[in-house]
Formats: sequence, structure tokens, C-alpha cells
Amino acid sequence: MADERLITPEQIEDEDLFEANIRPRNLHEYVGQTQVKENLRVFIRAARERKEALDHVLLFGPPGLGKTTLANILAGELGVEIKSTSGPALERSGDLAAILTNLDDKGVLFIDEIHRMNRTVEEVLYPAMEDFSLDLIIGKGPGARTVKLDLPRFTLVGATTRMGLLSSPFRDRFGVVARLEFYSVMELTAIVKRSASILGVKVNPEAAGEIARRSRGTPRVANRLLRRARDFCQVGGEEEITLDIARHTLERLQVDEGGLDSLDRAVLESIIEKFDGGPVGIETIAAAVGEERDTIEDLCEPFLLQEGYIQRTPRGRTATQSAYRHLGKLKENQGGSQKDLFE
Repeated sequence: MADERLITPEQIEDEDLFEANIRPRNLHEYVGQTQVKENLRVFIRAARERKEALDHVLLFGPPGLGKTTLANILAGELGVEIKSTSGPALERSGDLAAILTNLDDKGVLFIDEIHRMNRTVEEVLYPAMEDFSLDLIIGKGPGARTVKLDLPRFTLVGATTRMGLLSSPFRDRFGVVARLEFYSVMELTAIVKRSASILGVKVNPEAAGEIARRSRGTPRVANRLLRRARDFCQVGGEEEITLDIARHTLERLQVDEGGLDSLDRAVLESIIEKFDGGPVGIETIAAAVGEERDTIEDLCEPFLLQEGYIQRTPRGRTATQSAYRHLGKLKENQGGSQKDLFE
């Protein structure tokens, strides 16, 4: 089911290329995240005036909100090279040492999914982040020895969707911590129009607004929906993505008026129909809909919580009245067995 979603755990290569082509190159082009953007502008200017490396930066928030884009913009604004990797790719301390020793002075190291990094590698990062040095153990047993390597002053930019999985000592070593929020419809509309101009496709303002409204507050989703609308427009022999084409695209992709896709609705329906509205544990929900727990926690829950369709309780997830209304379900009154239909 994950392959059918608008956001998937693994990114397909052509989509990565597409995202790279439409990514803003500087803070001026970057739409949304106003507070984060303005703060970073100040921190970058201060670091450049002092001719120092920018403090280490931790970006966190749901997938698709622009963390990778911001990391690249930071390097561009600082005028330095960026090297990118991911938490799962850093399996041994030697992997990290090879990257760090090859960084330019004041360069940027971007680690995506930093919460999935090996704990041993994480601990090696501590002195690198604080003292710009690495303590490596060479050899094993009685012949083992410690070697200290001096590193260039660098900026670590970490991105994570699971802030709570980072250890407290690790979080505390970041001088800048920024949370990325879901985007407004107005911001997403601007992003859709900008992406359409880069793609060379015409999009009606109403169509751009409709795509933005159903993009679950996420630029990555908005851009994917735009691409699919472009496909329907092209195959239909039309010269412009109209409101009708946009709505037809969204209907074919099973994206409803609230931006929920098939997995979102499956999660809500499971809680309501199979578990009487909850509370129910996340593992049970995952088993009921045939999906991985991480997929539901990372890709479904942030938006469902944001829109007020579910609540987290100590005993598990519960569906709210808004979820019942959205799905047109019956809900029992708290005072008895009589049922109301939320229209």
C-alpha cells in the first residue's frame, strides 16, 4: 500500500531529479517557514561577518516540508561546499571519519534521517561537533591505540522526522534547532505556480488552489499532484491544467476534499469500525491496515493530528468527532446507545 501513497519512505530516482530541478536555490526563493527562514538569515549573516562556521543546525518536522532544500540553501548562502549522506548509510565510525576529514573549511555536512544513525557513530560525532576532532581506535586487543585527528571547522546539518528518537546529549550539541511546520494553502498555491512555470506547463489559478488545498500542507505532495495533473492534461490534449482537470486528477488518485488518501482513510476507518473509535495501539492499527508502523507514524499521523482527526492518549489512538464527520460515520452518544449522524 505504501507504493500508492503520495509520500513514500523510499524516493524514486526520477522524483529526486524532479525535486532537485525545482528546489529554490536561496532563501529569497524559498516559500513558507517564515520564522525559520528569517532566523537562519540572521545566523548566516552573523557567521559570515565573523568568518566562522555556522553553528550546527537540526531541522525537524514531517516528511516533505523542505528540510533537504534548506540544508542546500544554507550551504549556498554561506558560499561553501555541502556533502550529503544519511543516518542509515553511516554504519561504522570509519565511514564518518572518511567524510569529515574530506570536508572543506567551514563546509556543511548534511545527514538526512539522522535519528537512524548508529549509536556508536553518534558518539564519535560528539567531539567532532564540539572540538572539531576525532578520536579513533585503531586495531583490537592489547595492540589497539587511539589516534586523534584534527578536523576542519564545519557545520553539521541534521534532518529528522522523529525528534524524540535523538538522545538528549546529541540534541544539545546543535546550536540551532528549527521545527518546520505544515504550509498554508496560500503558500502551497505559490509553490504550485512556481513549479508549473519551471515545468513549462500552464496552470489555472483555481486549479493551482485546488491542488494546494488537497496537498496536506506539504510541498512535496503539491509538486507530485501537479506532475500527475500535467500527465492528465497532456494525454487529454489540453494546453492548460484547469480546475476540472485538477479535480479529475485528484479523484483518480483517491485524494479526497480534505487531502486524505486511501491509507489515511484506512487508518481512520480501522479505528472507527474495528476498534469502536479507540483507544487502540499503533501496532494494532498497523496490523489492521497491513502497513508498517513507521509509515503510519511518519506519514499519516502528523497530518491526521494536525487536522484533528485523531488524538494520542496514554492508551492509544482515538478517532475524533471530526473523523466521524469526514467519513460520514455514525457515532454513539456518550450518554447512551442513541446514535447521531454527523453531516
